[in-house]
Amino acid sequence: MARLGRMFTGIVEELGEIVATDDLGDSARFVIRGRVVTADARHGDSIAVNGVCLTVVDVLPDGNFSADVMAETLNRSSLAALAVGSPVNLERAAAVNSRLGGHIVQGHVDGTGTVISRTPSQHWEVVRIALPRSISRYVVEKGSITVDGVSLTVSALGSDEPLGRRAEGSDEPLGRRAEGSDEPLGRRADDGDEWFEVSLIPTTLALTTLGHAGVGTPVNLEVDVIAKYVERLLNHKT
Repeated sequence: MARLGRMFTGIVEELGEIVATDDLGDSARFVIRGRVVTADARHGDSIAVNGVCLTVVDVLPDGNFSADVMAETLNRSSLAALAVGSPVNLERAAAVNSRLGGHIVQGHVDGTGTVISRTPSQHWEVVRIALPRSISRYVVEKGSITVDGVSLTVSALGSDEPLGRRAEGSDEPLGRRAEGSDEPLGRRADDGDEWFEVSLIPTTLALTTLGHAGVGTPVNLEVDVIAKYVERLLNHKT
């Protein structure tokens, strides 16, 4: 079954685990356990780890594989925070004959966000994530976004008043935080106050890292590549 090199769908195949890390100076090598994704893996194959496309260096015993992570990737994603025992979302590159269950995902992280609140409901949980202003323009309500390699639908968008400001005539206390958030007052996400929300169903909560990503957890974000192409075409000068 042929696979499409570096294209993914954002449908996590299994929850893996970091079993070893090795600091190589200008890079790092991870050994990752993933019995499902290594079932047919070979040297040079692509596997998304928390939404970051990595290349398999070696397929090892006990369902493990190794992958090298360059300094650029460590600096631009949350992979630098991984340690032995950390759970990770794993997905093999999409197969030619498979259905596109999520959306087109490249495994190229556009930025990192931060979980700022979690609001449980009876059958799902709403997670609010702060995102950098530099990529907020690509995110639209009901559109797709990849969070730690999980294809999700944006259920809401918004922004909070900057610290020390509130709407004229408002009784809102200064330093308000999102309902359900235990983030300390007087803090907000780096790079601004833009946020989006996703609604996680029980399957996503149980089978991905997002089920236990607490307030303050950094997450990898990849916006819909189509939005970036559209912007490029609109701004192109002939």
